[in-house]
Amino acid sequence: MNKIHIFDTTLRDGEQSPGVSLNLQEKLEIAQQLAKLKVDVIEAGFPIASQGDFEGVRAIAQNVKGPAIAALARASKGDIDRAWEAIKYSDRPRIHTFIATSDIHLKYKLQMTRDEVLKKAVEAVAYAATLTDDVEFSAEDAFRSDLDYLCQIVEAVIDAGAVVVNIPDTVGYATPWEFGNFIAEIKKKVPNIDKALLSVHCHNDLGLGVANSLAAIKNGAQQVECTVNGIGERAGNASLEEIVMALYTRKTFFNYETDVDTREIYRTSRLVRNLSGMSVQPNKAVVGKNAFAHESGIHQDGVLKERTTYEIMNPELIGLVQENIVLGKHSGRHAFKVRLQELGHNLDEGDLEKAFVRFKSLADKKREITDKDLDAIVEDEIKKIPEAFKLEYVHISSGTRIMPTATVGVIVDEQLIEEAACGSGGPIDASFRALDKAIGIHPTLENFALNAITGGRDAMGEVNVTLKHHENVFTGRGISTDIMEASVKAYINALNKLAYEIGVEKQNEGEEQENGNDNHRKDLSCTCR
Repeated sequence: MNKIHIFDTTLRDGEQSPGVSLNLQEKLEIAQQLAKLKVDVIEAGFPIASQGDFEGVRAIAQNVKGPAIAALARASKGDIDRAWEAIKYSDRPRIHTFIATSDIHLKYKLQMTRDEVLKKAVEAVAYAATLTDDVEFSAEDAFRSDLDYLCQIVEAVIDAGAVVVNIPDTVGYATPWEFGNFIAEIKKKVPNIDKALLSVHCHNDLGLGVANSLAAIKNGAQQVECTVNGIGERAGNASLEEIVMALYTRKTFFNYETDVDTREIYRTSRLVRNLSGMSVQPNKAVVGKNAFAHESGIHQDGVLKERTTYEIMNPELIGLVQENIVLGKHSGRHAFKVRLQELGHNLDEGDLEKAFVRFKSLADKKREITDKDLDAIVEDEIKKIPEAFKLEYVHISSGTRIMPTATVGVIVDEQLIEEAACGSGGPIDASFRALDKAIGIHPTLENFALNAITGGRDAMGEVNVTLKHHENVFTGRGISTDIMEASVKAYINALNKLAYEIGVEKQNEGEEQENGNDNHRKDLSCTCR
């Protein structure tokens, strides 16, 4: 079978989703999981965008082994130099440079002629090729470009040193029939196309991102650019898990395969969901809550007799394993540790002890602990961000005929600070207002989402919040069998990320002043491709 290269842009295009803001530790955690997933390329970010983006890309290049690490750069020497500074530490660094090629972008955005864009594209690729032999070129808004002109650019950048050429449907305008033919024409008209890998990058504005990517593969594309859970700007990008499982499930039709370890798909999806704060819709293909659920009696009967009657994929293929150990309050450390290892959580002794204490506390409230409960405990308890603020307690008074009030105790600098507040929006509003008073930060609550991790009255509740502070966005997550406690934990988690980010920014500002280097932030009005 022929191989399709999987280029993951969750940390670059995915992070450009409205309301998503990942800190360095979160980016590194996702990148390490993507390496376990065995994607071919991780696009780690856009280093010229900000000092934070630069630091994130550099940390990934220094610490993540296996996949090629790509950094995005506009077709300019400054962007390319900044990208190289970030990714040069990788064993497999890739510079990914781009410029728009459609007439509408040339006229209204770039205000350049076709000849000027051609020259700039060639110069950018040629310069990047002096730094690394792995250079990718993207023609932004390629599908709405004149085909003959696009082919001229593709041929020229390959001659200049591009080893990967990407054809994006930047605004999700194409249909599968058109896009497949478009790729076939490029393969036919570009004489040196066999000297480069042909890639596609499809957006999902019409819900056709995955379909267009698969149509491109059938017509000669060798790399697909996609994101976990399909996150991305506007309606998102082509979904990695859908493309990979389509190729796996219909391998006799496509005759292509990937190197992706499908057993890591569900774990990767869950991690991205939790850290990005973007929920996965229940009926989402492959990784949605209902993807392997059967409510119809006819369907249930068929699956019980023979799974393949109504399931075209085995859930274990994506890492959804069946529970074979029932854990409860009488379970010991060994059984707990073994089950965590089976779920892919290999904790050191300190983290294992913290998780076990949390497990025992939960087991006193629930008769049986599910795998989803265990995943949630590990993800919630083993924190990656230093805790500037630690919740000591929360007391709430509420009812239908009284004003909700909340009293909180928060440990700040080893001192207990207590505050109370009322909330016209209910007890959760009162709790958040009390926390604001105690900590002295007053962010805007942009989003609040509550989900049940498991079923039943004793279900674990999961709360995700998004806070905005001085134009920066921070997500927080909390879990508990008590939704009030989960809400407060999520808010505290987001506030801790805010405090961590402020600390990092102050450190970076000091370094920049010391080095006289204060010009990293740029106007990035045209970063989307």
